[in-house]
Amino acid sequence: MELGNIKLPELVNLVCVVFGSKLQYRLKDVLEVLKPEFGEADYVSKPLDFSSFTSYYNEEMGEELKAYIISFEPLIHPSELADAKTFTNSVEKKLSRNGKRTVNIDAGYIHHSQFVLASTKQWGNRVYLKKGIYAEVTLLFLKGHFHFWEMTYPNYRTDEYRLELEKIRGLYMKKKRNLV
Repeated sequence: MELGNIKLPELVNLVCVVFGSKLQYRLKDVLEVLKPEFGEADYVSKPLDFSSFTSYYNEEMGEELKAYIISFEPLIHPSELADAKTFTNSVEKKLSRNGKRTVNIDAGYIHHSQFVLASTKQWGNRVYLKKGIYAEVTLLFLKGHFHFWEMTYPNYRTDEYRLELEKIRGLYMKKKRNLV
């Protein structure tokens, strides 16, 4: 039996899913804080509904929460995901008011075969990375589209979210081709 050859992983497309109340007024400020760490945003989704999926954040952030999915121009090594999540957590604290977050920023990445999200919460479908950060394959890209799992959060099960992520995947594939 032959040993498998160790290969370097492909670079991936960093993505942040940002949600909050009245976010259309503070999205520019959020992007300015993220830019020095992550680079220029090359795609910002249309505003997406978030409130219909959970009321968990209402007390902290208010109602009528909207989300934006943001893609960043530079590709990253997948091992940088934990550092990206710890940075977004610090940004959430920086932008807090009276001890309450005004935004939630979930770091993740798109690879040609998957959409991966970072989390501070351990669960059976997540693997530990480092610094208290876990990762989960939230969506699998198969037969031309992203597909969800039983454990996928409800918002990522919708066509609205998945279509935005598929647009970013298209950008990622162009970036990958330009690396060669």
